Amino acid sequence: MIVVKFGGTSVGDAAAIERATDIVRGRLARQPLVVVSALAGTTNTLLSIAEQAEKGQLIGALRGVEGLRERHLAEASKLLGDREAGADVAADLSAMFDELASLAEALSVLGHLTPRSLDAIASIGERLSSHLVVAVLCARGIPAQLVDAGDVMITDNHFTRAEPQPEMIAEATQRIVRPLLESGATPVVGGFVGATSTGVTTTLGRGGSDYSAALFGAALRAEAIEIWTDVDGMLTADPRVVDGARLIEQIRFDEASELASFGAKVLHPSTIAPAVKIGIPVYIYNSRRPEGCGTRITFDAPRRPVSAIAGKRDVALIRIRTPRMLLAHGFMRRIFEIFDDNRTSVDVVATSEVSVSMTIDDATHLDGLLGALMALGDVSVERNRGIVALVGAGLGDSTATMAQALAALGNVKVHMVSLSSGGINLTLLVDGDQVLEAMRRLHSSFFPVSQ
Repeated sequence: MIVVKFGGTSVGDAAAIERATDIVRGRLARQPLVVVSALAGTTNTLLSIAEQAEKGQLIGALRGVEGLRERHLAEASKLLGDREAGADVAADLSAMFDELASLAEALSVLGHLTPRSLDAIASIGERLSSHLVVAVLCARGIPAQLVDAGDVMITDNHFTRAEPQPEMIAEATQRIVRPLLESGATPVVGGFVGATSTGVTTTLGRGGSDYSAALFGAALRAEAIEIWTDVDGMLTADPRVVDGARLIEQIRFDEASELASFGAKVLHPSTIAPAVKIGIPVYIYNSRRPEGCGTRITFDAPRRPVSAIAGKRDVALIRIRTPRMLLAHGFMRRIFEIFDDNRTSVDVVATSEVSVSMTIDDATHLDGLLGALMALGDVSVERNRGIVALVGAGLGDSTATMAQALAALGNVKVHMVSLSSGGINLTLLVDGDQVLEAMRRLHSSFFPVSQ
């Protein structure tokens, strides 16, 4: 059994869905569970519809609904024509758009968008795509079976960023999905979407379809998890930033996880965790070039000083300074309890005897966070910072790699340097507008064109 996940660009239109169908057909002997994202751009449009409806801009919201309706029905017509199957799926899709229009009308009256109602709207994209993909697979002779994501992806009730419940997911997957696979059917489920134990719709947050695929893979003890996207695999850097970025054919689990956390766009940061836990290899392939070798993520990939470089902007640096830290125990615990209370994660930490500096990339709860931290000491915030990370399993084996990195940066100002506890990640905090230049300099140094 394997899990095959298609991202939004891999089911973005009729041609992409036809390619996905061919990919699934080539894997039928391996009993694939198919996980699909919403058609490319759909989730953004749904969120815009919700925002307009909340503001009372009902006409604009309903125009968005009709635009999505026309797009999905047009792609369905290209794929299925006017035959019975095409008429049936068009009716199903239209019913969902009618539901979406009703939600928009209700929001415009209430004038208040709750996280729960936002999830109800955001989840519609995956519901649409999974219905369409099932109809196309069946029309092409593949015995597909729709599985309601809410029946198998059980989460808590933190709407818009719900936390999956692995034990409940495993039980539901074994009970609902495994029998379908063993009977020769091809189950199709929407990623990113789940439900509470009482059946209320939730979402896992942006990029959550990858996470869904990994959780289902872990629940099935799958032999592999395949992530189909619009790039050839994991690269030595973001090709939109760095010319000459190269494909990494094999990479270690811990390296891939670090790269995802520090800005690599190919994987959702949480994707790797369920696969790592039981050692399921993860493959990343380009659905537009399915013949490519892609990237294989496993425990036994080569150990390199630097495997790749990642970066991200819009980082905030929080500094806390207080003499009470000196020789005091429990002070760091109190700081991190405040971050936990404000549902904010920390990327990089540096400490001295009387101060601690931390970076965050999600400022949603920054005001509440700062208010609580001020009770501990003097607090300052530096915005518009960025992080550049060198990732490699052998990075910490020699100081030469770190010296080379700092030399390559030249006159790029570095505000903080941190080597991870496992020696796999060297993190450099720079000005936000210097992130791209820093990435280019580092890539040129560690991956010269002559190689």
